[in-house]
Amino acid sequence: MAHVTPADRPPLGLRERKKIKTRRAIRAATYALIEEQGYDATTVEQIADRAEVSPSTVFRYFPAKEDIVVTDEWHPVMPAEPRARPEDESWADVLRHVMHTALDRSLAEEPEATRLRARLGVEVPAVRARMTENMAATGRLLRQALAERSGLDPDSLELRVFARSVMGGLMEVSHYWAETGHRDDIRELVDRALEVLEHGLPTGKP
Repeated sequence: MAHVTPADRPPLGLRERKKIKTRRAIRAATYALIEEQGYDATTVEQIADRAEVSPSTVFRYFPAKEDIVVTDEWHPVMPAEPRARPEDESWADVLRHVMHTALDRSLAEEPEATRLRARLGVEVPAVRARMTENMAATGRLLRQALAERSGLDPDSLELRVFARSVMGGLMEVSHYWAETGHRDDIRELVDRALEVLEHGLPTGKP
């Protein structure tokens, strides 16, 4: 199957470009307000005012405030990126590539917002719950991608357990990164998490 790159896709029409611009304006306003006054103090009305749109427009794009914060950065790389990897590549290397691709994109486009999202996932229960739902949806895409590579049924217990372990590990990476003040390279943390999944826990001190 040919790998479709961004350059291969047809250019977006005016309507789609306007939608993207509006979504970005709403998100930018939300991040700025949260940094200024905190998550709980930030209202949809304030977000709409800062983004220069109506509250109904905010809700048209995002059903709830936590949906503005939580992004689907993993969805654009699932399942296209795993499909494009060499057939003989190990599952760990496939996942490493996919996760690095998503993180590189997110950190390049909005580094501060990426850090803020990770922190809110630790501090705000509603955001953490929405992230968990989002990870579950990504896990289903991961199962489909890995099923195509392995020949296993995407609904098999083995793939369900494996995908849930991967996505749960990714959540813990995000939490750890935020709790430690983002001092580590999150891509290196992802690699460490995959090492645990691939080889098990490291040997402790005697």
